[in-house]
Amino acid sequence: MPSAPVWRRHEWYDLKTFSDLGLAESLLRAVAAEGYEAPTAIQAAAIPHGLAGADVLGIAQTGTGKTAAFVLPMLQRLTAEGRRPEPKTCRALILAPTRELAAQILDCIRAYGRFLKLSSTLVVGGVKAGPQIKALAAGVDVLVATPGRLLDHMASGDARIDTARIVVLDEADQMLDLGFFPAIRRIMAKTPKVRQTQLFSATMPAPIRALAADFLHDPKEVRATPVSKPVERIDQRVIETPAEQKRAVLTEILKGEAHGRTIVFTRTKHGADRVAKHLNAAGLPAAAIHGNKSQNQRTRALDAFKSAETRILVATDIAARGIDVDGVEHVVNFELPNVPEVYVHRIGRTARAGAEGVAISLCDPMERKLLRDIERLIGRSLLQDTAVPGNGTARPGKPEAKKPASTRRRRRKQSPRRMSDAA
Repeated sequence: MPSAPVWRRHEWYDLKTFSDLGLAESLLRAVAAEGYEAPTAIQAAAIPHGLAGADVLGIAQTGTGKTAAFVLPMLQRLTAEGRRPEPKTCRALILAPTRELAAQILDCIRAYGRFLKLSSTLVVGGVKAGPQIKALAAGVDVLVATPGRLLDHMASGDARIDTARIVVLDEADQMLDLGFFPAIRRIMAKTPKVRQTQLFSATMPAPIRALAADFLHDPKEVRATPVSKPVERIDQRVIETPAEQKRAVLTEILKGEAHGRTIVFTRTKHGADRVAKHLNAAGLPAAAIHGNKSQNQRTRALDAFKSAETRILVATDIAARGIDVDGVEHVVNFELPNVPEVYVHRIGRTARAGAEGVAISLCDPMERKLLRDIERLIGRSLLQDTAVPGNGTARPGKPEAKKPASTRRRRRKQSPRRMSDAA
């Protein structure tokens, strides 16, 4: 098996296992208990810098294992310090753009820290503030929060972050899209001047570079696979169809293809509700997840999807940031995204942990420019002269030749499992 390289002091080191990264035995046991053997590229590159206390600027899309890249060294450093948090304070702070992603990060902290005596809690909107205030009262080692609710607790005096020696900004590009940068600047101004700061983002536009320049000191820049390159295991297809026929075409796709879990992406919250309602009426049980849903509704929908009780999840891009589920076989772009990079994020929800997947995009004639932007980003044409039955004209991008199933199973068996992204 090829090793995962990491750049350290101008030399390449081959890292074959997590033990090569310098992680403590308790963390190695937790990682092994999760079933992971080999670090991903972003983990191999970022973890040594995190353990050394350096600031890190990470460029990695969802699905590359970046949550473990900052959580594992954070837990080790907190344990080594051996001090307790003061009331209403935290020793480490992680900011995430959505409730789902924040909850996913907390799950990872508790899984990787199962053999450690560290406390952690979640501070997000959409739920009652009382339990959060109670959890913060004694102080916590790791606080995972969305910016808005954290500012509320800071304003009421129920949370202090002036003792947070480790700060992580996750999914910074989504923070930017949601207009959180002013809130982030207010939060960062309350953290200690001497701290370790890590910022992770799938893309690195100028505003994020500026944010990094303001809050990171001499950061180590680490990268995973570029965002413009979707994994080759995804069979990408495009179906050209008028907007008014999309729901019928979607129904035909989901009834006609043998599928497990499927995520359908829409641009708007109301669009997600309409699509889910249509699918349920067509005998295809589906749940919608978006920002207008209550936290309990979103949690129930996501839990049902993870357990395969509901196999179809209709989601907006913001809500989908916290969906980290292995076994998603199909992703359907009911509408093409306005930003090409979002296409790569969407289809990256399938073909995780070494599996294969299918991404189908329904393209209205008015969306052809969006399709061209996506093709320019990923460096390939998705429109080929291949007709596929259906209400629309399906033109799949040219996939790699499929190997026999027995060969694929054998190859997966030989390769150690890599830790997929938890965000």
